[in-house]
Amino acid sequence: MNWINGMQKAIDYIEDHLTETIDYEKVASQSFSSSYHFQRVFSILCGFTVGEYIRCRRLSLAGAEIASGNTKIIDAALKYGYESPDSFAKAFQRFHGILPSQAKNGGAKLKTYSRLVLKFSLEGGTVMNYRIEEKDEFILTGYKRHFEGIPGERGEQEKDMYVSTRPLQYVLGYLSGDIETDYNIVTNIDDSGYDFYIANTLTEYYRNNLYKECVLGEEFAKELEHITIPKCTYAVFETERCTYPTLVFLELRRKIASEWLPTSGYQLKKAPEIVVSHWYRGEKSDERYRELWIPIEKV
Repeated sequence: MNWINGMQKAIDYIEDHLTETIDYEKVASQSFSSSYHFQRVFSILCGFTVGEYIRCRRLSLAGAEIASGNTKIIDAALKYGYESPDSFAKAFQRFHGILPSQAKNGGAKLKTYSRLVLKFSLEGGTVMNYRIEEKDEFILTGYKRHFEGIPGERGEQEKDMYVSTRPLQYVLGYLSGDIETDYNIVTNIDDSGYDFYIANTLTEYYRNNLYKECVLGEEFAKELEHITIPKCTYAVFETERCTYPTLVFLELRRKIASEWLPTSGYQLKKAPEIVVSHWYRGEKSDERYRELWIPIEKV
């Protein structure tokens, strides 16, 4: 129960300081974890980032105060951390669908965003197979996009990237010698989003000679970059074998955060998260699976 109490204390700290600049390190200290661990676990369990939660709570409270008629718009903007009435008005309209001035007139429909309260429910009792692996530094080659939100929860971004970059995927598969395996790298995660790579393993010769016409040539090579994955300890989990492991992948990530991590003695480390997809074809298509490599460190 300690991890639940710690998460709730962190959320309570946020609520008590909504009208102040919130230091994520201080928030995380309430849950006895690193800032990175707290933010990642929060986003996996809740489906939105800490920053999104703070922003929505502030705009919800600001709307109620303005609608009451006792608060000036400029005062609400400053109270909830906006530097100008214009920036506040834009954020307010995106959230509530109306301008602050319309909310002040009375009778307007506003949105409310309720305070988070964690409740204990009996879960688990299931088998989770995993292994702990020490990975030395290695290099992957791929291409990236920067996405909004949190990894996986807004999967249309990643799906669109896959659909629109088929030629590059075929190129990487050909150079790696394995067209049924690819790597996703998730890194640089913060409130603004994350970097997402589609990548693969290439031999040193190919990595050093991509621009040569006998390998790729400049047109394709300029789209690719080499990504150095630092030495790290990973907890490696696998999805069930099925035709579409992408459909069960998010649930695996949530189970890791809610069931395995709290009792594992580890916390999430600020390092690239890697997903290895084994996308078998033909008669083996129902044996496809994904490996989730979670970077960890001892608490």
